[in-house]
Amino acid sequence: IADYGRQSMQQLVVYRFIKGQNQSGGGRNGAGDNKKGDKGKEKKKYERPLPTRVGKRRKKAKGPDAANKLPSDTVTPHTRCRLRLLKQERIKDYLLMEEEYIRNQERLKPQEEKQEEERTKVDDLRGSPMSVGTLEEIIDENHAIVSTSVGSEHYVSILSFVDKDLLEPGCTVLMNHKVHAVVGFLGDDVDPLVTVMKLEKAPKESYADIGGLDTQITEIKESVELPLTHPEYYEEMGIKPPKGVILYGPPGTGKTLLAKAVANQTSATFLRVVGSELIQKYLGDGPKLVRELFRVAEEHAPSIVFIDEIDAIGTKRYESNSGGEREIQRTMLELLNQLDGFDSRGDVKVIMATNRIDSLDPALIRAGRIDRKIEFPMPDEKTKRRIFNIHTARMTLSDDVNVDEHVQAKDDLSGADIKAICTEAGLLALRERRMKVTSEDFKKSKENVLYRKNEGAPQGLYL
Repeated sequence: IADYGRQSMQQLVVYRFIKGQNQSGGGRNGAGDNKKGDKGKEKKKYERPLPTRVGKRRKKAKGPDAANKLPSDTVTPHTRCRLRLLKQERIKDYLLMEEEYIRNQERLKPQEEKQEEERTKVDDLRGSPMSVGTLEEIIDENHAIVSTSVGSEHYVSILSFVDKDLLEPGCTVLMNHKVHAVVGFLGDDVDPLVTVMKLEKAPKESYADIGGLDTQITEIKESVELPLTHPEYYEEMGIKPPKGVILYGPPGTGKTLLAKAVANQTSATFLRVVGSELIQKYLGDGPKLVRELFRVAEEHAPSIVFIDEIDAIGTKRYESNSGGEREIQRTMLELLNQLDGFDSRGDVKVIMATNRIDSLDPALIRAGRIDRKIEFPMPDEKTKRRIFNIHTARMTLSDDVNVDEHVQAKDDLSGADIKAICTEAGLLALRERRMKVTSEDFKKSKENVLYRKNEGAPQGLYL
């Protein structure tokens, strides 16, 4: 067994040696053949793939943890793989989002431009607002002092395109609403309230519509109409015509009606104003309105100024701590100055009306300002009959209507009450679908008017 083992080992060694010789000889012969066949050809070199990133290459981490990390070549996708697909999908999503943003911007931009253009057109149509003020003093060619409606004064500049020949102290100018610079001249500086006061159309009432009051009509003709139509009569007599008259009496006696008849009969300019309209909110506006009123009356002379309810501003003066009361008194003082000041009011006549002459200031109704005081009493029996005839002339009356029965009654009726009785009687007949007014209608209407006049209080309740 030992000899057999040694023999097997010897055979194995010889076999390995012979096999090694054959491999080495064959390799040399193959190499020689390749050199001969590929003399003109170069050996193909290994080319690394192009890098997928730009910049400095990141150093590999050193240490025990570096062995556990995968090499970077296996992470960066160089060929078609799942990672490359995901990267391209992210890029596609970003590009789609950018495309949608650009599309929305292109769609919204025309709308914004259109809105801006419309806003510009509206601003052009509306224009920048301008304040209205009064020129107090001209300092030089380019600067002036102006006052606003609030009362504050400002030292401002005058723009170059403003016609400085038209500017004078007291005129109305247009100012910028921010810096208050003078940007224009307001030629027609008449207060709008004064323009409204001017009667464009004469009233329809005439002297024939006034029942009774013959004495009052004669006095107002002598005081107002005759000086405007025939001033030479007063010059021949050597006297000055009255400046104004005041009509006073109980309510409903025809004071305002007579003023309307004067406006109808005369061809002069008629300005009518209620006393409460002269009371303004800001200080100084009331006196300014009075000045404007008489200035317009003088420009349109001959003219008549009718001030109704003069007791609103013409009450007696007294000490008051209220700013409103003091402003009303200043308005009355300006009215006194306009009635009897240094300036002559030749062709301007003033008619005032009130039902409380006892509350007026004595300076307002003294001779020289109000030369005639015309009283309007309650109508007597003759006047009542004329008033009834005037109001029932166009009414269809039945045969049983007796006007003298109502005229001779001792009721305290004014002209306005008689008109209300006739109107109420017609309404009662109309309610029952009748075209004729009966005596019963007049009785019911008279009771209703007297009840309303006494405010529904029974007689003798308050002693």
